[in-house]
Amino acid sequence: MIELQHLTKTYKTRTGEVHAIEDINLTIEDGDIFGIIGLSGAGKSTLIRCINFLEVPTSGKVLLDGVDLGALTYKELLNTRRSMSMIFQGFNLLSQRNVLKNVTYPLEIAKVPREEAIARARELLAIVGLSDKEKAYPSQLSGGQKQRVAIARALATNPRVLLCDEATSALDPTTTQSILDLLKHINKTMGVTIIVITHEMKVIDSICDKVAVLDKSHIVECGRVRDVFTAPKSDIARELILPMARTLPDAIEGTKLRLVFDGEDARQPFIAGLIMECGIPVNILFADTRESDGAVYGQMLIQLPDNEDTLARVRAYLDAKGITYRKEV
Repeated sequence: MIELQHLTKTYKTRTGEVHAIEDINLTIEDGDIFGIIGLSGAGKSTLIRCINFLEVPTSGKVLLDGVDLGALTYKELLNTRRSMSMIFQGFNLLSQRNVLKNVTYPLEIAKVPREEAIARARELLAIVGLSDKEKAYPSQLSGGQKQRVAIARALATNPRVLLCDEATSALDPTTTQSILDLLKHINKTMGVTIIVITHEMKVIDSICDKVAVLDKSHIVECGRVRDVFTAPKSDIARELILPMARTLPDAIEGTKLRLVFDGEDARQPFIAGLIMECGIPVNILFADTRESDGAVYGQMLIQLPDNEDTLARVRAYLDAKGITYRKEV
């Protein structure tokens, strides 16, 4: 288990102090896939680098199974850090080494015997689906393949925790999903705790069990992904979950409702039923929904005529169907 207690990182600049993160308190259970989301500059990368002490916190504690990383000697910290591997947005592969030697690199540093290191690397390349690429060099790989090599390298030392710093930001949507599927597989089969840093709610929704929302160096919301997704309490969470809402032109008239689908029967024509039962036109301004195992998940922003009687009928219909909704300003 990882516990962050009142964690703060302050940088001194010519113009004064900058609090990259301030008074962060989080508990990440073993086996979690835990997301930390926020806009650029919120402090996400600083936070994840403080978790494994690549950045030494200014104050506060990082506890790994009750052990305070700040109280360890340098040698003890290096040994502990092997159990907390990291993958990055830019892959960070060694261009002069082929795929196999990139994966064996951390094992060489740990002085693992050569044959044992090669066997371990080949085992991991099979897990990430790149057994046929062991002699290739990074320049010969696609972005998704590079990230798979980076994941294999991160797993080489049998870490208990995998820290992912915007690991899919440089990838296209299809490749992103394949990497997320791989991380979920690793979590399930190897029991590795995964901490995901991202600015994309889709990444959180696809892979994470729990999420913390970071804004201006502070945690403003934390909980199960489903709870935060369906009922965001902070302005920044609402902005991240429904980004289109902030780009809609002010000229759009009428009442806007955000509908949240959280496992409703995919066979039910909710919008068609709304139109027919309430006898009103409905304009869909934004939709981000998906079907899984016969259920629909996601959200939709709709526009209705600006009339209180109409809104009352719509609310009655949505309440009867058990659909979560809120009025958007």
